[in-house]
Amino acid sequence: MQGNYSVQIEKFAERHFIKSFEKKYRSHWDVTLRAITAELERIDMLLLTDKAETICDSGAKVGGVKIVKTKFRVFGTKESAKTSGNRCIVAWCQEKQSVSVLLVYGKTDFSGHNETAEWQRIVKDNYPEYKHLFN
Repeated sequence: MQGNYSVQIEKFAERHFIKSFEKKYRSHWDVTLRAITAELERIDMLLLTDKAETICDSGAKVGGVKIVKTKFRVFGTKESAKTSGNRCIVAWCQEKQSVSVLLVYGKTDFSGHNETAEWQRIVKDNYPEYKHLFN
């Protein structure tokens, strides 16, 4: 099913790693963020590519939220989305036709050895409404 979803960048995502992307890439970040938003507006199609994967799916319960990890490249760089190490973690609610950007990061933003454990901890600590999806 193809839909057009509303995309919202959560305040936590804006205040943290997005700020470092803005500083590092300046004008290229605006174009990149518009491209990410456009892809997320069609998240159902994005999931048909190798640039996104469903991490958690609550199914029909609790509004049917899915946690999805996507890969992206910064406009103007030579890296591909896959090799860049840049990721978005989003909550997709088909019922509400919405996508919430929870976290935008580069792999080097985490000091630990387990990237997945790090971003899951950050999501659990800062988004109590999604905490139950990781237990």
